[in-house]
Amino acid sequence: MPSDTPQPAFILVRPQMGENVGAAARAMWNFGLDRMRIVAPRDGWPNPKAVAMASGAGRLLDEARLAEDLAGAIEDCDFVFATTARPRELTKPVYSPEAAMKLAAEKIAAGEKVAVMFGPERAGLENEDIARANAIISVPVNPEFASLNLGQCVLLTAYEWRRQVTEVAPVVTDLGKSDWASHADVDALVNHYEDRLDEAGFFFPPDKAPSMKTVFRNMFSRMPLTRADVQMLHGIMRQMVRWKEKRD
Repeated sequence: MPSDTPQPAFILVRPQMGENVGAAARAMWNFGLDRMRIVAPRDGWPNPKAVAMASGAGRLLDEARLAEDLAGAIEDCDFVFATTARPRELTKPVYSPEAAMKLAAEKIAAGEKVAVMFGPERAGLENEDIARANAIISVPVNPEFASLNLGQCVLLTAYEWRRQVTEVAPVVTDLGKSDWASHADVDALVNHYEDRLDEAGFFFPPDKAPSMKTVFRNMFSRMPLTRADVQMLHGIMRQMVRWKEKRD
């Protein structure tokens, strides 16, 4: 059975190739969506090519709701989006995928049923289809090549849905088995280097040594060092000193 997670239904209107239906199912499940509806598929249903392309998302195809026409597919919906990359001579609000899925999340949270329609591969939704929608989702594609594959369009919309309902950190640093170095760790490292560089006569002439040390310490404070980084830098300096002592 479909999951209990509140979500929009994705409606594939008159899809032409089973492979694209399978790709759409896979794209939906990548982002936690499993409410697929299919309107009058050209090559009939079920479709073995769709199953093969869906890979691990075949459950969505098994549970997909089949409809003979668009009216039957959206009859229980409160709000319907139509996706299109072409300008239409219809007066409707036009949303970016991000804004559309933000609105969808708000409406679903309020108890409404929302659906998103995707048109057939050859030319997309007809105006008669879009006339049944409450709003349009328009993808900002290259105007010289506006054609989007069905699976691509589903993936893009599903991704924007996931962004609206899941906390996604814009940047994550994988520390592996280490932790960030503390100020004390970095301070000890800088002191280690300063002492050895002092011995090597690096901070010269003497009147410039204080400002050179300030710049040196400031350089390390800008670095996002882990404890592993600090340990390695300590080791590098110790090895350099040992190498010099052996040569002497």
